[in-house]
Amino acid sequence: QVQLVESGGGVVQSGGSLTLSCAASGNIRNNNIMGWYRQALGKQRELVATITSYKYPTYADSVKGRFTIHRDGTGDTVRLQMNDLQPEDTGVYYCNTRNRDPGNNPTDDFWGQGTQVTVSS
Repeated sequence: QVQLVESGGGVVQSGGSLTLSCAASGNIRNNNIMGWYRQALGKQRELVATITSYKYPTYADSVKGRFTIHRDGTGDTVRLQMNDLQPEDTGVYYCNTRNRDPGNNPTDDFWGQGTQVTVSS
């Protein structure tokens, strides 16, 4: 089992910045991917950014150049620096960690409770 504790959501004006943090504990494999997904009201959950245990990042096209994902040296904490926030970035942001086997096949999938990000125009 893996526990994920998120923090850093809030309300910000358009053009502002926020940083989300997610601390993971429990049965985390050496080979895993941590990341952030978001869900706007009435829409499906979508990928925002992920980073592998080898520090390789991936971003949704909508956030490239504005968001940066970081993973600390121990690999247990991931942060999402969000700059130039826009109203369309509003939603509940969920931390995710996905363990993988040596062949990079997913084995376990865990989610945080979510943190609200609201961007006012």
